[in-house]
Amino acid sequence: MLKTSFDGALSAARTLAHVDELARDLWQAHAAGALSDDEAQTTAEILEVRRREIRPQDRTAVRAPHVPRIAASFFPAKRRSVSPDRAASMERRRRLAASGPMPPALACLFTTGQLAVLRIVADEFRDKGFCALPLGAIAARAGVCVTLARDAIRLAAGDGLLIIEERRQHQAKNLPNRVRVISREWITWVMRGRGGGSKFLGSTDIGFPKTGKNGEKNSIGDRASRAQHQLSRQSAKPRPYSEAS
Repeated sequence: MLKTSFDGALSAARTLAHVDELARDLWQAHAAGALSDDEAQTTAEILEVRRREIRPQDRTAVRAPHVPRIAASFFPAKRRSVSPDRAASMERRRRLAASGPMPPALACLFTTGQLAVLRIVADEFRDKGFCALPLGAIAARAGVCVTLARDAIRLAAGDGLLIIEERRQHQAKNLPNRVRVISREWITWVMRGRGGGSKFLGSTDIGFPKTGKNGEKNSIGDRASRAQHQLSRQSAKPRPYSEAS
């Protein structure tokens, strides 16, 4: 009879705490001689089965339904960025990539979506001397997702074409990173090729290491070095005719 009451209480249990309480009562009844060894063992097995059933459903809303939920973070949850018109986004990034955002020897190192992102960065650099747009704004203008925009900027920075300045704030949301173009060829392309009468900004002369620590080959530095070498060779070739000014 006592075992039947335990089985009914287990069926009605909804939280792990309730199951643990029943387990305590079970072994106390067994110690008092109210349950035999076989009955106690059978009920214990039912307890373990019930624990496995309840564990995925044991949440705060079940244990305390009247307690108000508290947000897990001070800042609101980020919403997933989805283009309302994928066809228009695709057309936009293809148009931006085909507009020549950087010299061909450098552009061949990036995909269509990455070139669209770098076009947005280059336009901001030409107008303001740096790009401080949030990643969401860059991705929306380029017609790509935020992850692709972030990866494109990091890839260009790894190639030594950009420098990223983080703007962290104490006990506050960080400001968007400030991105600057430092490649001389890219700056010349942006300012003289598409910049009109914009003021020419200087750049930092940096090297591109071909080997990393312990003599390991650095693929990022190597591919940037090849691009820079190709640019220098193209500029050194004699012109078959003089271009009209």
